[in-house]
Amino acid sequence: MTTLIVLPALVGVSSILTAESDEKHDIIHTRMKRRHEYSQNFLRSPALVEQLLKKVPLTNEATVYDLGAGSGVITSVVAKKVKKVIAVEQEPATIELLKRNVASLPNVEIKAADILTVKFPKTPYTIVANIPFHLSSPIVRAFSNTPTGLEAAYLIVQKQFGQKLVANEPGRFTSQLGMIIGIEYSVKILKSLRKTDFWPHPAVDTVFIGITKRPTPLVKPERIPAYIRFTEECFSDPKKLARMPLHIIGATPGLSPSRLTLDQWVLLFHSQTRY
Repeated sequence: MTTLIVLPALVGVSSILTAESDEKHDIIHTRMKRRHEYSQNFLRSPALVEQLLKKVPLTNEATVYDLGAGSGVITSVVAKKVKKVIAVEQEPATIELLKRNVASLPNVEIKAADILTVKFPKTPYTIVANIPFHLSSPIVRAFSNTPTGLEAAYLIVQKQFGQKLVANEPGRFTSQLGMIIGIEYSVKILKSLRKTDFWPHPAVDTVFIGITKRPTPLVKPERIPAYIRFTEECFSDPKKLARMPLHIIGATPGLSPSRLTLDQWVLLFHSQTRY
């Protein structure tokens, strides 16, 4: 059945949203257009979320954050599997639709907030979210050396961004961010998604990634700030990387920082004396 939902006008957002009711999940999926600055594309189907969650080891005691919850496509499915979901959403009109869609789910708490201002708990929690693409870096960067209870984050991100977070695949380009979070978290690409899985269709390829906390960091906790500084400075100034004992990792001066694997970064850090 097709329903027309009329919402208060919002800059850059259609005030009339076309939606289809999904009987299994009792949720309205809207064909919403984010304002340009949010750069977010909505998942169209709870059935797809069910598929993605088969790759996520959630328990019925888990607390899950859905960042950029939109109309609640992810929240509505996750809430049936865990103890509590905190759905974070900023747009007033979308929040009203989110409230309607999760009204029958007492374990969902809606938090009206900017994703980047959310204060996460020190008790264990997991993130499952389709985050705005332009916020991918600051959201993931916040995982590093942060005293919260984050156990894992399962995120939909741009394919190129996700690939550069993967730490130890020789021959693949890496990123500064990947090499920083990699000492505390392992990153895997769990599934590639289709452009037609979203509305509006994204202009880029997307993947579903898992970022899971390592049992033991690859660098001692008290040395993590030094490792972060070391990595950031070597990425920003390759001359500093060239002054490191590259022979330890079988490399020579002139090698691009993005060509090193995480294992090489960690070995190089432990072998140098400048940081």
